[in-house]
Parts: sequence; C-alpha cells; structure tokens
Amino acid sequence: MADTDKADIPNLRHLRAVCMVAETRSVSRAAERIHLSQPAITQAIDKLEARLGAALFEHGPEGMAATQAGKLFCARAATALDFLRAGAREISRAAGRGRVAPELDRLFTVAQLRALIAVSAAGNFSMAARNIGLSQPSVHRAAKELERLAGLSLFDAATHGIELTRPAQFLAQQARLAFVEIEHGFAEVAELSGGDSSRLVIGAMPLARSHILPEAIDRLMRERPNVLVRVVDGPYRDLLHGLRNGEIDMLIGALRDPAPIDDVEQIALFDDRLAIVARTGHPLFARKKIGEADLMAYPWVVSPPGAPTRDYFESMFPPAVRRKLPGLIETSSLIVVRGALLRSDRLTLISQHQIVTEQSLGLLAPLPVPTPGSARSIGLTIRRGWRPTATHELLMRHIRAACAELDGAAARAGRGAAA
Repeated sequence: MADTDKADIPNLRHLRAVCMVAETRSVSRAAERIHLSQPAITQAIDKLEARLGAALFEHGPEGMAATQAGKLFCARAATALDFLRAGAREISRAAGRGRVAPELDRLFTVAQLRALIAVSAAGNFSMAARNIGLSQPSVHRAAKELERLAGLSLFDAATHGIELTRPAQFLAQQARLAFVEIEHGFAEVAELSGGDSSRLVIGAMPLARSHILPEAIDRLMRERPNVLVRVVDGPYRDLLHGLRNGEIDMLIGALRDPAPIDDVEQIALFDDRLAIVARTGHPLFARKKIGEADLMAYPWVVSPPGAPTRDYFESMFPPAVRRKLPGLIETSSLIVVRGALLRSDRLTLISQHQIVTEQSLGLLAPLPVPTPGSARSIGLTIRRGWRPTATHELLMRHIRAACAELDGAAARAGRGAAA
C-alpha cells in the first residue's frame, strides 16, 4: 500500500470509461452509457495503457475483450468506484434529498479527494498542502469545491485546527480505500510482466516483531527483491484505524474476541499461551514451589494498559496487592523487556513464542508457574472484503509458515524446560 496522499491516481472519468468498455465490450456503447464521446473514451484507454505499460483490450469477433491485464485492472477500478459511490451516498443522505447531484460521485475529482484525505490527516490546510506537495491555496480551493458539491459543511473549526464532519470522515475513508484499490491494480498489472515493485504496509503487534515478521519478510524478499515492505508498530487502536482507512494492508498479532468492529476479518494462525519469564539463574528457579508472595517480591516489566497481556497481569493480583509491587516498568518493546530482565531480577508476563531465541541461547526461561486462561489466538486482521494481490498472498503464505515453525519451536523449548 502506498501513501495515498501522494499517490498518482488516474483521472476518475478515465477509470469509469475503461470499466464501462470492459462491461459493454464496445466504445460506442460505453459512450452512450456514461455520456462521453467515443474519442474521449479512446483517449482514456490510450492514456491508461501508456501508464500501465500494458494493453487493456484487444479487438475480437464479439467486440473489445479485456486482456488479462485489463481484467485485473478493471476489477480494481470498479471496486474503487464502488467505494466512491458509497462515500457519495453518505454525503447525499446527510445533505438531504434534492440538495446534491443524483450521481455525486461522478463529479468528484482526484484533486478534491486528495485534498480531503490530506486535511483529514493533517488537521489544517497548510500542513495538508505541505504533505502532498501543493500550495495551500490549491488545497483550500479543492477542498472548498468539494464542500460546495456536497451541499453541506465538511470541515469544522477545532481547538488546534480543522476536523472533518462525520460524513466527510466517511468520504475520506472511502476515498483512501479507493486509491488503495487503484494502486493494487497497477501493482497487479506490473506483476504480470515480472516487474513487481509492490509496496506493502504491515501493522505489527509485539508478538510478531521478534521472529514471525522478520522471517516472513526475508523469505518474501528472496522471491520478490524489488518489493518495499514497511512495518508499522504502535497501539492496537492506532493500527486498527490505519487498517480500516487503507493506510495498512494487514495486522498481525493477538486477535480480539470478539472482533473489534464488523468491517474487519480475523484469521487465526495459532494459539498462544502466556508465561512468567525471568533470566536464567533467577533466584525463583531454585524454589520448588512459587506462590503469589514470591512473585510479589520482585519488580516487573509489563505491557501498557489496554494490552491483553496487561489485562491478564492485572487479573493475577488484586488491586491492593498490585499497589505494593515494587518498581513497575511499562513497555511494549521486546528490546526493553529483554534488557530489563537480563540486567536484574525483574519478571515479566510474555508469550513463550517471543523468547524462543533467548531461551535457545540460555538467556531467558519461563518459570514453572501455571497461567490458566491465558490462551489467546494469534493471527492476521484484514479489511472485510479486501482482495490481496499476489504479493500480499505470498507474504501471508510465508507468515503462516513462520508461525507454524515458531509454534513448533516453542513447544520443543517447553518440553526441554520441563525435562
């Protein structure tokens, strides 16, 4: 997925033209349907073919048939236009009957939608303009033109800048998703000729950062060396927002039960169980039985509030007991956790999958303390209805393989520790 604020998106009328030619198999019939001249449609096809570096149609006995590249690109373009229609319907519903054009989505321009997306992200016109490399007056004019077409206010003054109204937020989301679909279309056509230079953005929760993603990405890059992969970390809420708005292609990590919202889909890959972990040689390893008082006697490193691991940690000790725990460190960084454990007698609650490497090197180990009810599903979260490209599919295949291998390694390490 690219930065849709700066993506070079084709003229939307050109996209509608090629989609209609693919549907009708005729330039003349397409011209009648969308009220454009035949030369204009022919020019639209020529421009898109030049940008794609591939023919979209070929002439046959039954008219203009879409080539393989044409089928791939037109499917993506049609989905993109569906997103824009959904955004237009929400604007029309909010504005009220008769206040906007009946086919509002056909009036949108790329410049207007880019301005809306940029202002949504930046919170003011000046920064939005800087982010997409345009002048502030250009962005302001495009945004205001869109507002005039919408027939209702799209922007509200806020304490620190500008906020989008609820209908405008929805339109901005749909525009982002539309732009992502178009970019996927370009990527898929490039894949046909072996020129894959896809850009993938993966939202990574802590469990996946240490082994699963590095391993999967390394395998992907061996097969697709020109692919750009960006890994984004952060709080789950921020990652989910990025996923739903098309800024992130997929999330990997602990799944939520139930799913956080109905427009995402969760794909379970393996089950994970938490363990109480310390450095090897920690005094607690010398005890035959470890109780709550023993665990309370040492400082802890824990996940920030709101993380599932933190919720389980808090369920282990009553509030009054937790207040007596010495020196708590809160972090989602495995590097910080590892450093804190190796330099002290601190304890942590963590997935055993995350310490497979440290355990194999004899640095960290799980204490023989049961963690009932800590099982959780680890997997991928994607947008409902999302169609991955072949490169996305390949990465997901490598992620599944890395998960299976890590799960097996953790099981072997657990058996070795028990022995």
